[in-house]
Amino acid sequence: MRAMWKGAVSFGLVNVPVKLYSATENHDISFRQVHRADGGQIRYQRVCSSCGEQVPYDEVAKGYETEDGGMVVLTDEDLASLPNQSSKEVAVTKFVPEDQIDTMLYDKAYYLEPEKAAVKPYALLRDALRSAERVALVTVSIRTRMTMAVLRVHDDVIVLQTLLWPDEIRAADQVNIGDDVHASEQELAMANMLISSLSGDYDPSELEDDYAAAVQELVASKLAGGEVAAPAAEAEGSGEVVDLLEALQRSVDRAKAARGEPVTPAAKPAASKEPAVKTAAKPPAKKAASKRKAG
Repeated sequence: MRAMWKGAVSFGLVNVPVKLYSATENHDISFRQVHRADGGQIRYQRVCSSCGEQVPYDEVAKGYETEDGGMVVLTDEDLASLPNQSSKEVAVTKFVPEDQIDTMLYDKAYYLEPEKAAVKPYALLRDALRSAERVALVTVSIRTRMTMAVLRVHDDVIVLQTLLWPDEIRAADQVNIGDDVHASEQELAMANMLISSLSGDYDPSELEDDYAAAVQELVASKLAGGEVAAPAAEAEGSGEVVDLLEALQRSVDRAKAARGEPVTPAAKPAASKEPAVKTAAKPPAKKAASKRKAG
């Protein structure tokens, strides 16, 4: 794995230099938007909604949209003035019981790996977390935004798991579940019997992403049947050559017209003569090779 961040965990006077690795990866099947006729990928351009012009990337800035639809443009200097933009410290604020943190708050998980000189203090923090049966509540700045996170132990590795801010959890009372309705004792007893009959231990090996497997099987069958478009890179490359030949031919025609010379239709498809030249050039090479064998 490749480290995405380097910093240090600090608790009290102990400092643990660490590297940060993403602990999860997304295996969702992603599709490209393509032209149905030839399989070419659909490209999008950055177009300004005000002037309608295409905007180069170096002219793109960040904007904050107000509630009334106004737009406040933020410069690089504005963003640099925001707090905790480049902090490399994972600062422990307190150690709390894990069951006090609602699982709804958990977000992205990262593995922490100690630097070579920090193996001992890393083990100290890991073992202390495990024996205390608590997690460390920390603040950390990943990329550009400071966020809350916890340090906990998973398979002898310290995991940093970011937390959502409390106001990012929508209130449950926004969900309409109808009137104050509850199950009867008989219904509850039957439901408990069903739960009991389906009870067991969690085994992740029993779970399978059947959608991903079905997509892979579908793609494999299409490949076997020859239903595949040329690679995008090849399509783009051949398109650029054709555009270049056409541009050169138009330039030649324009130059002839400027000199008063006639532009004949036969002069335009110059590119079509190229294969004939290559074909004529091949036989001498073969004869030369046969002479060398005879000698």
